[in-house]
Amino acid sequence: MPRPPDPAPSEDAAASFAPLRPRLLRVAYRMLGSISEAEDVVQDAYLRWHRADRSEVRDAAGFLTRTVTRLCLDVLKSARQRRETYVGPWLPEPIIAPEPEPDGDDITLTLMLALERLSPLERAAFLLHDVFGVGFDEIATTLGRDAAACRQLAARARAHVRSERPRFPVSAEQGQAIAAAFFQASRSGDLGALTSLLADEVVFVSDGGGKRPAALNPVRGHDRVMRLLEGIARKTAAGASVLLAVREIDGLPGFVSREPDGLIQTTALEISGGRIVAIYVVRNPDKLRHLVLGPPSGGLH
Repeated sequence: MPRPPDPAPSEDAAASFAPLRPRLLRVAYRMLGSISEAEDVVQDAYLRWHRADRSEVRDAAGFLTRTVTRLCLDVLKSARQRRETYVGPWLPEPIIAPEPEPDGDDITLTLMLALERLSPLERAAFLLHDVFGVGFDEIATTLGRDAAACRQLAARARAHVRSERPRFPVSAEQGQAIAAAFFQASRSGDLGALTSLLADEVVFVSDGGGKRPAALNPVRGHDRVMRLLEGIARKTAAGASVLLAVREIDGLPGFVSREPDGLIQTTALEISGGRIVAIYVVRNPDKLRHLVLGPPSGGLH
């Protein structure tokens, strides 16, 4: 019986790459905070995998993780320059989970913002070791440093982000209930309900990217945030803002809404002690293109 022909090189590359793609996308997104940039990096890694002599690669996952990490480090160099001229606060492109992900990593939006303050090498060492379980010898090969230096990079990063991890994470049910209550109170201008929902030290951060109205600086403190939300509610006609879905957004309770200008936005809430301590609103349409929505009266798919 004749032997079946070997798969074409392109088919072989695709077949071996496909199972690794989700992990590679997670690595790239955690490094970059941008879904579109993460997808570009992973596609570039695939093209390199396609051209590589794969018969010489003993560990495809390790080879591709190294490739993606190095590509991300290159992207971060230019990304930092772009963010220096970004209009207003910069927030990561939101990842929305259909349901809470108990087996996902514990990197929340709050932690991603802390990672933004790290050097690219610290960020890479921390994510690869603490989040994705890569050994320091492998990280050393990836970063071009020795293992001891990579341990120091990860340790510095770990110390920096430790305070950003919630001591008492809110349950999914409580988080969803608070998110829904915040949407209703903030859009109706129910000041009594808002007062009970917001912590004294609450901060409001909105990312419009200069393309939609948004606060140019974080708004801090209960009274200032209350005045901001009261002003937004006063300018918004009743029912003009539509709740599309209450979902987990980058590991935090939140919701997706369609606003009076007809465009969508995401709102993620950091909650501590049953009260909202941070409100993160993404309005920049460039960061919301990946969300798949139904018709204007519909919801999120």
